[in-house]
Amino acid sequence: MKISKTKYLHTFALVTVLLALARCAAESPLFTESPAAGGSDSLSVVQSDDDSLLAVSQPPAKEVVMTADSGFVPHRILSVPSFKTTFPDSNSVQLQSAERYGVPAVRNRADAEKRKRELVYVAANPYFHVDPLRESIPYLVPRASVLLQDIGRAFYDSLYIKGVPLHQIIVTSVLRTEEDVARLRKHNGNASENSCHRFGTTFDICYNRYVTVQTAAQPMRQVRNDTLKWVLSEVLRDMRQSERCYVKYEVKQGCFHITVR
Repeated sequence: MKISKTKYLHTFALVTVLLALARCAAESPLFTESPAAGGSDSLSVVQSDDDSLLAVSQPPAKEVVMTADSGFVPHRILSVPSFKTTFPDSNSVQLQSAERYGVPAVRNRADAEKRKRELVYVAANPYFHVDPLRESIPYLVPRASVLLQDIGRAFYDSLYIKGVPLHQIIVTSVLRTEEDVARLRKHNGNASENSCHRFGTTFDICYNRYVTVQTAAQPMRQVRNDTLKWVLSEVLRDMRQSERCYVKYEVKQGCFHITVR
């Protein structure tokens, strides 16, 4: 059927207007994004150029809470009743899980190099920061790598919905070889000879330092390290209650000692 030029232009203009209206409706602030916790964003493990494994994930959705006048309502920061009581998992408890889910204890750095196909490199991830490491190396088994990323991502989400500027958690210790453990024990009496870190299942997250990753564009409440520690404790409590990990609150080391389960 032949269509006149005038009718074609009218039809084209009508379709353009309808598409514009649909786009405006989709971007309206009346719409609320769905929570990220427990979301469906995928994480996969891929091979890197140096034959090690890398964990790759899509950014999580952010939860936005709206009032009737579309104003942001921050969630309350509750922390946990007691750090020691909430996170009591001793090394002996964590060791059982480390031996079950980890690689055989890594003897030295040369041995670690040969085991890269069993481990995931974790020092380049947008959800957390890894400190310069002297007595450990930034590798974990895939199961523990996923856990660490999920903790960092959940921490981001919790800060966002509480109206707190975004910060990264800091990882201070990851995989330790048996030689690393022996060297560490010479100047750290609290270091265990049966360290869970030897199996690639365990990492430490410090609770008194964080990396700022966002300067708030809008006025937000001031944030102290103690506040960030409270938010992190909520995240770790939820992970532990979900039976994702064991957690020990380390007072002298200033960290949460975490093993995947």
